[in-house]
Amino acid sequence: MDRTTIGRDTRVCMSLSARPGNAGSRLHNWLYDRYGLDYLYKSFTTTDLPAAVGGIRALGIRGCAISMPFKEAVIPLLDGLEASARAIDSVNTIVNDDGVLTGYNTDYVAVRALVEQRMARPMPFVLRGSGGMAKAVAAALRDAGFTQGTIVARNPASGPALARATGFAWVPELPATGAPLLVNVTPLGMEGPQADELAFPQEQIEAATMAFDVVAQPAQTPFIAAAQAAGKPVISGAEVIVLQAVEQFALYTGIRPDDEAVALAATFAHGAAVAEKLGAGKIVVD
Repeated sequence: MDRTTIGRDTRVCMSLSARPGNAGSRLHNWLYDRYGLDYLYKSFTTTDLPAAVGGIRALGIRGCAISMPFKEAVIPLLDGLEASARAIDSVNTIVNDDGVLTGYNTDYVAVRALVEQRMARPMPFVLRGSGGMAKAVAAALRDAGFTQGTIVARNPASGPALARATGFAWVPELPATGAPLLVNVTPLGMEGPQADELAFPQEQIEAATMAFDVVAQPAQTPFIAAAQAAGKPVISGAEVIVLQAVEQFALYTGIRPDDEAVALAATFAHGAAVAEKLGAGKIVVD
């Protein structure tokens, strides 16, 4: 659509994150244009989560993506949870239906789709992190048939709790030996103060079978770059964010983009390499 037509009837969607980026806005707005929708998407951060959620309700914001560190803290501020969020007590999407705010978790849907498409069989894994996104990833691995896993988290409350909820082991520090599948669900490697940090030691990366990093900015974190240099297949956070965003788009608009639109939107938001990996797998989130 012609963006000069934006006016009082334009429906607004948004995101809330400690470190807002541009990729989500680019992807959603590209899809709105593709389908001629009078929608606008904008990313925000906040130091007052209750006020921000109150604004979603009061201003009629149609939908809101929720990122670290708000995925669990937002739950008491909502009117209800859909099954994907209720099962793991983590929200990454709010849908506003006439002032009623419902929490969803499209991260879980995206991660499970990627895992089941990319991995021929379950394998032992080590997962770093215990926050809201870690809940989605661990639950997706469990439900995809993974039975041998270790949650690595220093937090003495959330680490053991996630391990109990998903049936995996917990340790407070990274073990001396890794696992065939290494999963990073921490800010290590994310744009900002930890951008240059490896999520796992080089020797564990070289001994692994596959690397999975949920960090989406940048798409090629030091962990992903090291794994690729060692010849390992990878799943990147940029791939996750595209698939979960497609599911959000469908929730907000009632339209599910076709494969060509998803590939073009992914290229616009993240680059051709990410779109090609998603296209090669023919992954459909529904």
